[in-house]
Amino acid sequence: MNKQITLYLVRHGQTYFNIYNKLQGWSNSPLTDAGIADAKGAGERLKDVQFAAAYCSDTTRAEQTARTILAANLSQPSADLTSSHFFREEFYGYYEGTDMAQAWYVAGAPHGVPSFKAIEEKYSIGQAKDFLKEADPFRQAENNEEYWARVDQGFNMIRQNPILKDGDNVLVISHGNTLLSLMERYGQGKYDLSVRPANGSVTKLSLTPDDIKVLSYNQKD
Repeated sequence: MNKQITLYLVRHGQTYFNIYNKLQGWSNSPLTDAGIADAKGAGERLKDVQFAAAYCSDTTRAEQTARTILAANLSQPSADLTSSHFFREEFYGYYEGTDMAQAWYVAGAPHGVPSFKAIEEKYSIGQAKDFLKEADPFRQAENNEEYWARVDQGFNMIRQNPILKDGDNVLVISHGNTLLSLMERYGQGKYDLSVRPANGSVTKLSLTPDDIKVLSYNQKD
């Protein structure tokens, strides 16, 4: 059957690293009080959506956001939550926890683009990943190919979930750079990639066996 699933991607609530403007990646930074409110707000907006399953990355900020949303949800039966490293944010390697402006300057300046915005405007978000790995003295940051090889496994995990039926809704807790990367890859140029998605915002995707389509992006009302 040509199964079509609607994914509700929610960016995790605000964290302390978000306030401090640090690259978060695979690092754990807890939700702030405002971040808990972000998650509760998303839970209230989505409480009447019947979720057949839920997924998040295995980071504290994502799991806490997911459990807060699911606690408010009225789905019967309640959706089981699966956490996986496939849904993690980009891995920034040596630059994990670094001030964002400093990290993207080091990555982009050798190429004449000294900020993330400048890299995105002249090249792409995918190229930003490649530049950061190139700048990483340990070469452990994910480049674009490595990033998508991992993230695509997460979408395939959802596709292969035997309990999901055509027309089902699935909750996925996501991350800022991942949402921007998805818009670059699947948004057909319709979205402003210079604006980061809001904490607690909802992005809807249509997931089919061989494609992803963007239904809406960065909604918080």
